[in-house]
Amino acid sequence: MARPPDAAPTQVLGIDEAGRGPVLGPLVLCGVCVGEAGYAALSALGLEDSKAYGAGFKAVARRAELAREICEVAEVAIQIAEPEEIDRFCLQGGLNRLEQLLAARVIEEFGCPGRIIADGARLFAPLAKRYPQLEARDKADADEVSVAAASIIAKDERDRRLERLLDQVGAELGPIRGGGYPNAATARFLRAYAERHGCLPPGLRQSWSWRVLLELREELGIETPRPAKQLGLLGEAP
Repeated sequence: MARPPDAAPTQVLGIDEAGRGPVLGPLVLCGVCVGEAGYAALSALGLEDSKAYGAGFKAVARRAELAREICEVAEVAIQIAEPEEIDRFCLQGGLNRLEQLLAARVIEEFGCPGRIIADGARLFAPLAKRYPQLEARDKADADEVSVAAASIIAKDERDRRLERLLDQVGAELGPIRGGGYPNAATARFLRAYAERHGCLPPGLRQSWSWRVLLELREELGIETPRPAKQLGLLGEAP
């Protein structure tokens, strides 16, 4: 269970993301901002890192329930990176820069709160140059309640968007498991879709160098995207 600090800050912003690794669907970054009363209310919910709730229908339903409760006591900001934007950054070696850019947008949306905690020491540490009040920590979603809340909201939002995507592109293929991650279930879906339609589905991250994708592109005669030049400054758009 995420633990509140000994003395709750006047205002704290927790930042976390969901969907960095999947081959299907968006990356979702969330910020949850609370004052003293909201912080106490979040703490009373007994929140944990979103992954601690597991997978499957019950886990999805529980996160959705908690997301609603979080939104009742906290301010929430969400940034979405769709696969096309992810590909543009990844092909220039800049997935970290994309996440930093999304986090900066969230911070600015809340007017740069007095304390900011982001999950990912190496990932978000560069933002501390711009926002000195930012703490970038590994496993912050396990020990900081505002970050745990952000992880739950981000995961719930990604689950919803992925479900809509799969309903649109693969309803005729039956239930689709795997959460969009590079695994056997996702591989079965991609192969079934390619066999039926002769192409790869929308919502796919073309920049991922997953063996299954490479094989399918070769079978379908689709060129594999090539990396472009590296990104320049932090958060610089392609």
